[in-house]
Amino acid sequence: MPDRSMKPVNVSQSVLNRYKQLPIATVWGALKKEGIDSYMEGVRAFTPGHRLAARARTLRFLPPRPDKDKETRAGEKSPEYRAMARCGPGDVLVADIMGKRLAAIAGDVKLLQLSMNKAEGLVTDGAIRDLDVILREKYGLIVYAQDRTPYGGRPWAEPYEENLDIQCGGVLVRPGDVIVGDDDGCVVVPSWFAEEICSRVEETEAVEAYIKVKIKKEKVAPGKYYPPSPETYAEFRNLKAGAGKRAASSTGKRVRRK
Repeated sequence: MPDRSMKPVNVSQSVLNRYKQLPIATVWGALKKEGIDSYMEGVRAFTPGHRLAARARTLRFLPPRPDKDKETRAGEKSPEYRAMARCGPGDVLVADIMGKRLAAIAGDVKLLQLSMNKAEGLVTDGAIRDLDVILREKYGLIVYAQDRTPYGGRPWAEPYEENLDIQCGGVLVRPGDVIVGDDDGCVVVPSWFAEEICSRVEETEAVEAYIKVKIKKEKVAPGKYYPPSPETYAEFRNLKAGAGKRAASSTGKRVRRK
């Protein structure tokens, strides 16, 4: 990986919108080539058919204990409410609940705050509670979790702190990272890398669409062109550049006729 500042940045809504058109498999592949393996294992879609691309706002759970309960159970100022207060349009709550499959991060009453703030949704390596209510009452949240549950967080976990680096599904999540999700699960894209990876994936998807046309037209086995070689990328870029020049020339002619 070439030198980059790697300092967190605020990812724009326009970049997030572009990610919503991209499959996480290709996003994961682009990151993997750079030594970043950020697929959340065990975290799956509970609102299938809805693509997620949002900035992470983080919440960390820890095992409960009376002394810690006294510090953190502070009503509307408790860690989960502070974390949800950071979430708005373009943001998703990401909760590290230590992979406890049946421990809920919250139910419909608490998660109403995310809905009122028009956040994109929530992602956790624990469980989602009251999903039927969330769907029936149209909270508008995209949900990824390990499982559904009737339980709360206890006796496994209590909200402890927010807006810090966490793990979720076995991978690092830093505040502001981009969480990209589809029905295959979720991938984490570092904020400082988000725009560059997005452009790479867009080109990969376009090249793969191009070679699928070639495969069908020539009626050959996919292995003739897939995976795409550097020569195929060069061929695609040349064709794209040529099409761009023709479009510019055509536009210029129309303007001159006026």
